[in-house]
Amino acid sequence: IGGLSRQFYRDIAAHYERDEAWRQQTREQYLAHPRFEKRTPTTGDAFWVFEPHVAEAIFDRYVDENELEVVRGVRLDRAAADGGVLMSGNTATGATLPGTTAQRRIVGFRTRADGPDGGAIYRGRVFIDATYEGDLMAAAGITYEVGREGNDRYGETINGVQTAKAVKHQFPPGISPYVVAGDPSSGRLPHVHAGGPYPDDGPQRDGVGDERVQAYCFRTCMTDDPSNRVPFPKPEGYDATEYELLARVLDTGWRGVWNKFDPAPNRKTDTNNHGAFSMDYIGGSDEYPEASDEQREAIITEHRRYQQGLLWFLGNESRVPADVRETMSKWGLAADEFVDSGHWPHQIYVREARRMVGPVVMTERLIRGFEPTPQPVGMGSYNMDSHNTQRYVHEAGESPSADDEVRNEGDVQISPGGAYPISYGAIVPRQAECTNLLVPVAVSASHIAYGSIRMEPVFMILGQSAAVAAQLALEQSVPVQEVPYEQLKSRLEELGQVLDTPDSVTHRRAILAESLGGVVADDEDLRAVGEWKRSTATRPHIGSGYLVAGEAGRELHGRLVAPADGDYTLRLAAPPSGNRCPQTKVVAETDDTRTEVQLDLRTEGLWKTVGEFAGLAKGQAVEFVVVSGEGGYTVVDAVQLLPAE
Repeated sequence: IGGLSRQFYRDIAAHYERDEAWRQQTREQYLAHPRFEKRTPTTGDAFWVFEPHVAEAIFDRYVDENELEVVRGVRLDRAAADGGVLMSGNTATGATLPGTTAQRRIVGFRTRADGPDGGAIYRGRVFIDATYEGDLMAAAGITYEVGREGNDRYGETINGVQTAKAVKHQFPPGISPYVVAGDPSSGRLPHVHAGGPYPDDGPQRDGVGDERVQAYCFRTCMTDDPSNRVPFPKPEGYDATEYELLARVLDTGWRGVWNKFDPAPNRKTDTNNHGAFSMDYIGGSDEYPEASDEQREAIITEHRRYQQGLLWFLGNESRVPADVRETMSKWGLAADEFVDSGHWPHQIYVREARRMVGPVVMTERLIRGFEPTPQPVGMGSYNMDSHNTQRYVHEAGESPSADDEVRNEGDVQISPGGAYPISYGAIVPRQAECTNLLVPVAVSASHIAYGSIRMEPVFMILGQSAAVAAQLALEQSVPVQEVPYEQLKSRLEELGQVLDTPDSVTHRRAILAESLGGVVADDEDLRAVGEWKRSTATRPHIGSGYLVAGEAGRELHGRLVAPADGDYTLRLAAPPSGNRCPQTKVVAETDDTRTEVQLDLRTEGLWKTVGEFAGLAKGQAVEFVVVSGEGGYTVVDAVQLLPAE
């Protein structure tokens, strides 16, 4: 994180260096919070966590220092026939970029007449759409996506519908989706959606695309300080049955309600979603990206009602276990935050709406380093993270001993393997569509890549880079797509932007399974028996990471099929380390051959040979099982059937 984005966090640090900034606790008390044992909120010259009003004051100071005119509370006149955008091509009017009169560009935009400016026209030579929704971009006729592409669109592995990987923020087994538990005739509980996890007309498999949008929520600021606490409001239209699913989860003994009450200074929180039923209004955001202003307001109001009702439910309903109610009663909204909006955030957290389709589309392959990223203008590093998109009934089938269960779909949290560059081509539209627009937030990215890019520090980075590019386009009278990259790079580096990782810290990227010879079963293709956890700590690894078992007796089952007649070697990939298991058992067999070995996973090298299989016929299968042992961690990255030659 560099440039103005890092300056913001430096200014946050400067604020909290002052003793008077600490009103409800001391700096030392805050930094001693157990949550910071593994991750500190301050590194070097930056402080990464803050109170909302502190951040707002810093941004307001930037506005004052730079004598900027900010027009608040106005909206693009999207309902008009022209979408509120004045476009020009061959017959340019208004201020123009010389040499671009034959190309499509924005001349100005018009706001709604019911706004505080009475419906004004704002003209300019270059425009930056920094909205989450990409409204100016869409109204200007730029190509964009909403929803999740299928994996086949960009050669990805974790896009589209995700059920198998949706293991976090998931219901425990046995939670009934019905009003009367176990009785389908009683109807589904609120917030359980009709149908299964896949699109009605799509194939019944993970990875298929759809138009669903990951869930939104409000990032509420709470406090447990009685002197600064406002009770949670009971919203109009409150209905306790909306939260029965959460009560059933609590009945199992789950107590993760407060796990994402992330600590902010002065006994406050930055509260986010955590668990199977939490702050995310799953399924409630699908219509938001393309909705009218009035429809969006209704969606936002519904999210507020849902989330306020959730907080009220946890603290007040007898259906909630007493220990949960007692703990929740200590929390409330912070009285000194959002004082002009009932202590509730001004804006909903729009995790993802429209995504531009530009000259470069950031995809899983780019951010994981499988392909080089052209012309970097900033960096990201967060997990490829999608929140859940739907809650569905998982049918028990014909088993007489099982009942239908409720499940969430869509959650993915997979590391890209480290920091990665973001291309200039991802923040500009295709030149034929518009020559004077930059889009640093609704960037050109697939759904799953956007799940990593969509962090506010990254948006600030890309925002500054967009502004510098706009300045160069003005100076040189060229379309934004023709800004000389070397000049842009030079200016950005002068301003402290970080455009790539230095050689000294460049991490080793993951290995694509399809780049390996023979036939490969990645760890994600194996069937687990017992608890296995996912990790990316040791590199290089294959694909999105590897599986780890910390106890003996866990199993992974798989099957590989010979693609042609011949002799084959079966081997297992396990990133080595000194804490690995010295005796991991692997059993592999065909119709007429059986091999059993004990592998020492501490030995150097990614690949460990399991055994040789001579004279396999085309289509003949090798069945295998990996069994975790004692004395260290058993790790399994992939299993490969490799032609002997």
